[in-house]
Amino acid sequence: MNVRTALVLLALALATIFALVCVLLTRGRAPSICPHQPPAQEDPDGSQSLVFADLTPAELAQVVWYLQGHLGLRLVDAARAKPSDNCIASVDLQVPAKAEALRFLDGAGARPPREALAVLYFGDQADPNVTEYVVGPLPMPVYHRDVTVRRYGGKVPYHRRPMLGSEYEQVGAFLKTVAFAAAPTFLKEVLEYDSTNVAFESAAPHGFQSGDRKSWFALFQNVSGFFVHPVGLEVLIDHSSLDTSHWAVSRVFYNGQYYRDMVQLESAYVQGRISVEKVRRAPRDGDFSSMKPRAPSAALFPLQYEPQGPRYSVRNNHVLYQAWSFAFGMSVSTGLRLFDIRHKGERVAYEISVQEAMSVYGSNCPGGMSTRYMDGSFGIGRYTSPLVRGVDCPYSATYIDTHSLSESLRPSKRKASLCIFEQNLGSPLRRHYSNLQSLYYGGLVNSALVLRSIATVGNHDYVWDFVFYQNGAIEGKVQATGYTSSSFLHGDGLRYGNRVWDHTLGTIRTHFINYKVDLDVGGVKNSLVAHDMAFEVVRAPWNPEQQIERPRLTKKVLDTEDQAAFRLQAKMPRYIYFAANSKNKWGHQRGYRIQVTSSAGDHVPEASSMERAISWARYQLAVTRRKEEEPSSTSIYNQNDPWTPTVAFADFINNETITNEDLVAWITAGFLHIPHSEDIPNTVTVGNSVGFLLRPYNYYDLDPSIYSHDGVFFTSEQDFTACEVNPVACLPQTASCLPNFPPFTYDGFQNMSRL
Repeated sequence: MNVRTALVLLALALATIFALVCVLLTRGRAPSICPHQPPAQEDPDGSQSLVFADLTPAELAQVVWYLQGHLGLRLVDAARAKPSDNCIASVDLQVPAKAEALRFLDGAGARPPREALAVLYFGDQADPNVTEYVVGPLPMPVYHRDVTVRRYGGKVPYHRRPMLGSEYEQVGAFLKTVAFAAAPTFLKEVLEYDSTNVAFESAAPHGFQSGDRKSWFALFQNVSGFFVHPVGLEVLIDHSSLDTSHWAVSRVFYNGQYYRDMVQLESAYVQGRISVEKVRRAPRDGDFSSMKPRAPSAALFPLQYEPQGPRYSVRNNHVLYQAWSFAFGMSVSTGLRLFDIRHKGERVAYEISVQEAMSVYGSNCPGGMSTRYMDGSFGIGRYTSPLVRGVDCPYSATYIDTHSLSESLRPSKRKASLCIFEQNLGSPLRRHYSNLQSLYYGGLVNSALVLRSIATVGNHDYVWDFVFYQNGAIEGKVQATGYTSSSFLHGDGLRYGNRVWDHTLGTIRTHFINYKVDLDVGGVKNSLVAHDMAFEVVRAPWNPEQQIERPRLTKKVLDTEDQAAFRLQAKMPRYIYFAANSKNKWGHQRGYRIQVTSSAGDHVPEASSMERAISWARYQLAVTRRKEEEPSSTSIYNQNDPWTPTVAFADFINNETITNEDLVAWITAGFLHIPHSEDIPNTVTVGNSVGFLLRPYNYYDLDPSIYSHDGVFFTSEQDFTACEVNPVACLPQTASCLPNFPPFTYDGFQNMSRL
């Protein structure tokens, strides 16, 4: 080998080594971080939405300060209040009247004054009562108006007040210091009671007639997931007196037997006249009820991210997403609510809000059989819980803090209690593959915006979603999870549920969710129209000897509220829609269709003495004239006096004309839950999702999603690997970046601290 050849080979070797080093270095280099591009839309209306915004901590504090200085009486912090005290139960936004708000939103009027609605308990008065005040204008209030009589036709009797946390604590103290002291031997030997190992859950409503405040308190082992650890003992306490020293035990239940009081229970036990069913003491983690995973972490679950940043914007309480815009808020009692919902700049709904979540239980134990929970009374918004990034919502979602004032003199902050995210649902919104005549593919990914909150009310966790689709549809949806409630298994208990552990009966219950949907389709004035189908039999025109059964369209205008009230299990027209006074290009009334998704159990019989308080659940859909004096289908006061309901929804339906009027749809969705062994440790969301859809029906001239930037179309004659033809083909370049995930944080365990 000559020198020249050797030099050439050496040069080639060096070049090869250099190339390999470059490849290795390139492979080891981390991908770039995904760029953040702000949405192209401007938000000119972000400040207008503030008329619906939740009260700020400063505003809440100003309302408390004003009430303390202008009512002429002493207000005790509700967190420490006795029933005989005066206190502030809650402060929330007073939503302005619709006509006033619309004049402002549409540029024809001034901004409505910002006001608060304060609920006060007056126990330290000759005539104890609950009073509601409107306080304003904010941020510096100078007036208050008593609106109780105007809203409810009279003062709210004091016995109707929702129980404060302090009252629950006082009942707990009564149980430990008074009731339990009368049965020390039974408690020690049967329950191994040590003053810390027992938790209790209260039934509601509290009695059988107006004025009652007698509550069954069922006892459980005080462990993680205590709801499924009943011990068989339940105590009925009369706590109607405003003097806690006058509270008394009215009845006791243990393992299928009733006793006059704890003294009689103790005596019967000592004399050996009780059938004892001793429950094995559970460890603090609850054992079978623990939610600690039974398997170690393995491969990471799939994640979603936004390669070019969020395609939506949030300013104050206003959201913009593609053709959608809306304002959002959080009511202390009813939770998530939306206002001024627009698509392509046109208002389609003024308000969409949760009204109530109710559950009716069955059991052969007294607490279970008498339970009809109306969660708005406890506070769906109040118990909105902090969200865990990556589980409750996608990791990269936008998380929003909420503020409220309930049972305190100071506002509280719930960090990350709302989330907003765009979700790729993993399926096409629409598509077609053509292999006849011309060859092409056309499709659109089903990507939608989700606004979510999760409320934990006692044992139940409700995942509340409002979903905005690119075709102009809106979905309201709730998914139920959390722990199942239970009773102690004895006797004929299996008539009321399934056995889910040694002594645990998962008790049957119904769940009903009520929504208010104030659609404004093409304006405030709408009519309600029903379309459906019927088969008709005709002779074939080309062969009269043969007949054809063909479906045809049926049409009916529903003229009155009575015609528009559809009972829960009754047949309802499959296409029912709010119709505008305008028409689309094809001569049809523009409309938005209401489609209910529900598998509800049966409603409480109307002969029940408490049914009128929950009469909204009679109907899967009821459409009424909108009235300012009918803002909600129920009341927080109905829970504790359902026998004389403060608001009876049945009274809303009085056969008024609903043609060309401002209308409201009241939608009820629900499901029957018969707990089973797979509800241990707790219930999954799969199969426990109900709600409704609002879908454009001849509202547009064609599907508005055809204008989406996400559409994909290519023919057999095109180069579908080219980015300019098919944007999906560019994903290896446009989406080959690392999402900028923020560090994981969680403030839920400090979440209830006051500001």
